[in-house]
Amino acid sequence: MPPVTTRSTTRPAVARPATLAFDIGGTGLKASVLDAHGAMVHDRVRVETPYPCPPTVLLAALQALVTDLPPFDRISIAFPGVVRGGHVLTAPHLSMPTGPGGKPSKELVALWHGFDLAGEIAAALGKPTRVLNDADMQGLDVVAGTGVEIVVTLGTGVGTSLFKDGVLGPHLELAHHPFRHGESYDEQLGDVARKRIGKKKWNKRIATAIATLDALVLFDHMYLGGGNTRHITFELPPNVTIIDQNAGLLGGLRLWDDSVRKAAPRTAGAEPAPTTARKSAPRRRN
Repeated sequence: MPPVTTRSTTRPAVARPATLAFDIGGTGLKASVLDAHGAMVHDRVRVETPYPCPPTVLLAALQALVTDLPPFDRISIAFPGVVRGGHVLTAPHLSMPTGPGGKPSKELVALWHGFDLAGEIAAALGKPTRVLNDADMQGLDVVAGTGVEIVVTLGTGVGTSLFKDGVLGPHLELAHHPFRHGESYDEQLGDVARKRIGKKKWNKRIATAIATLDALVLFDHMYLGGGNTRHITFELPPNVTIIDQNAGLLGGLRLWDDSVRKAAPRTAGAEPAPTTARKSAPRRRN
C-alpha cells in the first residue's frame, strides 16, 4: 500500500539541520522531515502498521517510508512503549501478532525487550538517532513550560507524559494502571473499547479519566492528543486542550534541544550540529 499524504507544507528552502521524524503507532506509521525551525518540509507520509510486527518488520517498514522524503541530518522516533537509552523495554501493541485488541505473543515480547531501536535505525539510515516514548514526544512539542502539565494520547491505546516547568519527568505507564472496574486506562479508553461501547459511553469515561488524573497529579494543564480526540463531544474544562495531530512528529525537533537531552541520554551514530527548536503555543485541532 503506497504512503498516504495529508497536508501540504512544502517550503522552497530548508534551514538545517533537518530532522527526520517518525511517529510509530499501533495502527499507522507516520514520517516527515522538519527544518531547523520545526516546519515540515514535506507532506506527512503514512502507511498502516504491519502485523505481526517484530523488530525486523518494523525496521523494513520505516526504511520504505522514507524513500521519497528529502535529505535529513538526524532522526527522531516516537515509539509506543517504554524506551530507555534508545532501547525498547516494552512494546504493548507491537507484541500482539494480530494487532491491537489481540493477545501478546511471548516470542514478540522477548524480541522487543531490550531491542536497540536507536542503534538499528542509525545503522540502517546512516544518521544519528534518538528514540522517545510517543506521548513524551508529543509533550515536547506542546507544553508551555509552566507548572505541572500532563499529556494524554487517545489513539489505538492510551499514552501519558508528565512535565514540571517544561522538564520531562520519568516515563510512567499510567495507561496500564487500574482505572475502573478492574481494567486499565488502556482497556477502558483505547480504540477497541470505543468501538465496542459506543461514543456516548466512551465520552463519559474520558470525562472520568480527566477528573481522576486531575485528582492524582493536580495538573495545571492537560493536553489531549491522538486520533480519537476527534470523537470527544463534551465541553472540556478550561485547562484541557486538544492538540495538533502532528505533535508526535513535531516534537522530534525538540528531542535534540540541549534542555531535553536528559530525556534521551544515548544517541546512536555521530552527533550533527545542534540547533535550538522553536517554542510555540499549543495548537488546537481545526
